[in-house]
Amino acid sequence: MIHPTVFLKLLLTLTVLLTSFSTAAHHSFAAQYDINKPIILVGKVTKVEWTNPHARIYIDVLDEAGNTLNWNIELGSPNFLKRAGWSRNDLKIADEVTINGSMARSGANMANASSIILKGGRQVFGRNAADNF
Repeated sequence: MIHPTVFLKLLLTLTVLLTSFSTAAHHSFAAQYDINKPIILVGKVTKVEWTNPHARIYIDVLDEAGNTLNWNIELGSPNFLKRAGWSRNDLKIADEVTINGSMARSGANMANASSIILKGGRQVFGRNAADNF
């Protein structure tokens, strides 16, 4: 039989460890994206992921040399997007979109969208401005 004090210490240690893993899993905007490196991307949607903690869209963009690059665009949570006027059906594969956002610090073909201009000219927001820090 385990002494109650030992059991409580083990339980507390386990709680701290599990809490720290979930906290570390979520990144801050500033750790991954650079607000001082704005980017505008125009391309066609190749994939939509309406999942937590962040929705994502992937778009094909032509670079200066005419090569097609697939960009991974991070959005806010599906809950935030719904409150901001989005529907999961707003984007379809092959829709042309214009992304305004911030580039990934890593230099990868990734960005965090602040706003998106959809087919037909409707502008929607991709993230909460408070997430910039």
